[in-house]
Amino acid sequence: MMLYSTKLLPLVIAASLGLSACGGGGSTGSDSIEPPATGGSVTPTWVQGQFASDASLANQCSANQTGNTLTEKLWLRSWSDDTYLWYSEIIDRDPAPYSVAEYFDLLLTDELSDSGSRKDNFHFSMSTDEWNALNQSGASVGYGINFELTNGSQSAARKVTVTYNEPDSPASENNVTRGAVIVEIDGVSVQDANDSASIDILNAGLFPSQNGKQTTFTIRDLGAALDRTVTLTAQTIVSTPVQNTKTIQTTSGKVGYLQFNAHIATAERGLFDALTILSQAGVDDLVIDLRYNGGGLLAMASQLGYMIAGEEATAERTFEKTNFNDKYPNVNPVTNQSLSPMPFIDESLGFNTGLLAAGSPLPTLDLKRVYVLTTAGTCSASEALMNGLRGVDIEVIQIGGTTCGKPYGFYPTPNCETTYFTIQFKGVNDKGFGEYSDGFVPSTSPTLASEVQGCMLDDDLGHALGDTDERLLSAALYYRDNERCPTIATSTARSSAASEFVDEGFMLKDERNQTLWQNNRIITDIKGAL
Repeated sequence: MMLYSTKLLPLVIAASLGLSACGGGGSTGSDSIEPPATGGSVTPTWVQGQFASDASLANQCSANQTGNTLTEKLWLRSWSDDTYLWYSEIIDRDPAPYSVAEYFDLLLTDELSDSGSRKDNFHFSMSTDEWNALNQSGASVGYGINFELTNGSQSAARKVTVTYNEPDSPASENNVTRGAVIVEIDGVSVQDANDSASIDILNAGLFPSQNGKQTTFTIRDLGAALDRTVTLTAQTIVSTPVQNTKTIQTTSGKVGYLQFNAHIATAERGLFDALTILSQAGVDDLVIDLRYNGGGLLAMASQLGYMIAGEEATAERTFEKTNFNDKYPNVNPVTNQSLSPMPFIDESLGFNTGLLAAGSPLPTLDLKRVYVLTTAGTCSASEALMNGLRGVDIEVIQIGGTTCGKPYGFYPTPNCETTYFTIQFKGVNDKGFGEYSDGFVPSTSPTLASEVQGCMLDDDLGHALGDTDERLLSAALYYRDNERCPTIATSTARSSAASEFVDEGFMLKDERNQTLWQNNRIITDIKGAL
């Protein structure tokens, strides 16, 4: 489920699947301390400004032994000092007063970006088992409802609206579809809840954590005069990241459309099939609906970029280059390999065994432009797709809202059954551009590099995704015919992707880290140094 608020800021990730721990060697020097190997008699201690190598502290785990709990925190400290993009801005605190989780939450910069927002909003952890399940299959507990929360902390104006559902889910089976407003949850009014007990009921209903949980929703379907009640049972939902592939026949040619919700492993086959269909149809243009795509596998964004642009535009060109902190100008601190840029990938990588064989050549559309539908939920690998295409002079027309602004990434790194995510690199395209931490902004008259030619428009929850009357898709088709925005387009003033929501009062928020993985940028080790 998606919840867009300052309490659930999307994350940017780079991952090396299968890494057992941080591969960096840690800080070295005459003032460093080295604890003994596991089983030694001396427990490592914290000394301000002195750091053991993270490798020497890794995977020494026991919740029942104080010394090893300290070792977990010291591993986090050394790993962060070694690989965190802004390591010099971390305050070196004594870990003793904090739990492992609390201490990790402190190992980040407190500095602000140029726009005055926090520089790092992308810091989290989850159990390693949970991460593996989510990343490989997109599986999570829920009802198959994806929704938008408006004014989450203001009870008088609070509103929860369904944005789309997953096929073959409790939501789709009960016809809970786009545009439906959730009025009550287990008898508690969404709009009127103003105490912690009521908010807890709403959050528990919106974000179930266990299979079998039953929740009663009162909903107002789009266009309905009366409410109806439906009881949904939570189950493990495997998302369908590629939906609604279609060809739209216009008087000036064929336009391909596809809804792409997440760069997860199962999307590789979905994208392969969708682009094959559109290629065979001979589409003249493409509209990619990324409005709810928080990111995922960076290599998949590279594959999609290749399938859009084709061989001639992408051969020997860079999709994205990663820059790490100043300790590692030429070497990846996690893989210990020399830094090399990610190319536009022209073949399947076999992300999900059995769905598409590794090495299969990818279909191409050979387009010179692409229309991208965006909101504040368009993040990370989705932004990398836009940036990578712009880097090789593919015209990107942006229709919708300002994206979330995540040019950063991490390698999910496991230690003691928990996987940690801390910003470790910044991505730039073939032209060396990556300055979009406040998001890509659609503009009729771009003046900044992060402003993209296009139309600023609000999401339209009154029409189905893929409906040619839906505001964003309709605007893309209009722009294609007229080289300008329709009159309903709003001003091009820059707006923060997160500023719409106020962090005060009683706030609906998803406390589960499992939803945060969706808004990320992931690097895989499937193809070596990619």
